[in-house]
Amino acid sequence: MTLAWQDGLPFSSHFGDVYFSADSGLEETNHVFLQGNNLAERFAALRDGESFTIGETGFGTGLNFLCAWQLFEQVAPSGTSLDFFSFEKFPLDDDELRAALGLWPQMKPFADTLLARWRRRVPGWNRWSFGRVRLTLAIGDVAEVLPQLKDGEVDAWFLDGFSPAKNPEMWSGPVLAQLERASRAGATLATYTSAGWVRRGLQQAGFEVERVPGFGRKREMVCGRIACSSSEEARGRAPQSAIVIGGGIAGCAAAHALAQRGVQVTLLERAPQLASAASGNPRGILHARFGAGMSELHRFVLASYGHALALFDEALPADGELRAECGLLQLACNEAEQKRIAKLSGLEWPAHLLRFVNAAEASQLAGVEMAHGGLWFPGAGWVVPPALCSHLADDARIERRFDHAVETLAQTDAGWRVAGAGWAVEAAAVVVCCAHSALALDQFAHFPLTPVRGQVSLLPKTASSSSLHAVVCGDGYCAPAVEGVHVTGATHAFNDESLELRAADHTDNLVKLESFAPALREALGEVDVGSLGGRASVRCSAPGAMPLVGEVQRGLYCSLAHGTRGLLTGGLAGEAIAAMACGQLSPLPMAVESALAPLPRVTRTS
Repeated sequence: MTLAWQDGLPFSSHFGDVYFSADSGLEETNHVFLQGNNLAERFAALRDGESFTIGETGFGTGLNFLCAWQLFEQVAPSGTSLDFFSFEKFPLDDDELRAALGLWPQMKPFADTLLARWRRRVPGWNRWSFGRVRLTLAIGDVAEVLPQLKDGEVDAWFLDGFSPAKNPEMWSGPVLAQLERASRAGATLATYTSAGWVRRGLQQAGFEVERVPGFGRKREMVCGRIACSSSEEARGRAPQSAIVIGGGIAGCAAAHALAQRGVQVTLLERAPQLASAASGNPRGILHARFGAGMSELHRFVLASYGHALALFDEALPADGELRAECGLLQLACNEAEQKRIAKLSGLEWPAHLLRFVNAAEASQLAGVEMAHGGLWFPGAGWVVPPALCSHLADDARIERRFDHAVETLAQTDAGWRVAGAGWAVEAAAVVVCCAHSALALDQFAHFPLTPVRGQVSLLPKTASSSSLHAVVCGDGYCAPAVEGVHVTGATHAFNDESLELRAADHTDNLVKLESFAPALREALGEVDVGSLGGRASVRCSAPGAMPLVGEVQRGLYCSLAHGTRGLLTGGLAGEAIAAMACGQLSPLPMAVESALAPLPRVTRTS
């Protein structure tokens, strides 16, 4: 949607309405939403480990979020956190949002931080963390978004859709009923409108409402409180301590997400260092592959892609040493890929996320002749996974213990006890992130986890191959050269745990490269597979390729079976588990969270 301007204010040409009051958007937000929900007092009253959740109907310019964030930082005690959930069917583009928020120079520190994340938005659900404040933005229609919130999650509502007369769908009975369902007992609401049919709709949905003095030219507005919530769920509190088993990307991401919530984490790794297994490859590519049908797995992959890009922005500079945002091509190199990509290219996608390119454009983007067109992901590229793990685990609240192979996991009156040869650790919660090694623990012995061996090949660059400056993918991948070496791969061998390099696997990687990028393979010249460097590691998969992420028993969680997507999905999986453990708003729609859940896909253990 193109943002229009009217009398110096941002104006929605779609709805024919302004985004905020002509008197003062900041003062309007403070009066209507912050004071209308009594947020200063409620934030200040939070106890250590508690989180407060605000729900908003219509993100617009994000001004309401920035004001709530600022107030929370000013008055909320340390050790507390804020979740802000909002949705938007017509998000502004980067320049539009920057121009709109530029009206409020006093909010610039907050606005700049939001804008840095904004370029990572994807269709569907987005989760961005700003220290102890988290924004969950669902880009989509209200009728699809609200039913995906869990019962009893929201403490206060900002009802801020455009004028009810111009956007009646946002204020309909079914929408208001969903607000009630998602409200925690004692939840409040505030809105600038006092239209009679809106008040009656709120009352029918179960809210007690009253008219109070409005802001500026509006004589009245409406405030309300849930009269009899359908959910009596109590506010969750973060556990004081947690143990994370596994020092790869999944484990480090879970430890990071818990530590961000103030939890003291013990990170256990059986090897002498982090990223010793599948997360130890010299480079990993950020490959978001999904279909036009957008299954729950594909929705998770898409959400994970946006989350990973924002997490990498925070963790590693894109300077070509530990990470490069060089772009990635998915090539339509066979009949199946041609059909998938053709369907995807027929849909509307934001240009900053992906676009369809022909063979000539693909060649120009890659720097090497490509025989096929495909999809171009400008924000993708490669990362050094061990460096990412190191950054995620670099937190004073995370104690790293190496050479700690876990042998037993047992429930106690206070939580869980994890033990190995000559050592034991106890905590309120445990997160198991050790891939197929989890099968050695009694609680996971029946999980459908399969080891999958993969080998990458390190190819010396040539004068011709050095012109490659984007990642290219087909039935395999090849990344631009760093320090004179291209990384290409990777093989797949189920139920194979050997870590020895195999010449046959190097040959397999080269054959695949020849099939999807023949000119690149030719540019690499003659290759002696017997002398090639590389790395073999063992990934973990589950039937259907859907990771196993969620609660197994009370206080026991897992993030397993990420397969080839661990670099992409590990971060959002860790965020989802931390939200579960702390009783906070999920970063995922209910349908996706349910599809990820290890139960009932496997039989519950006692």
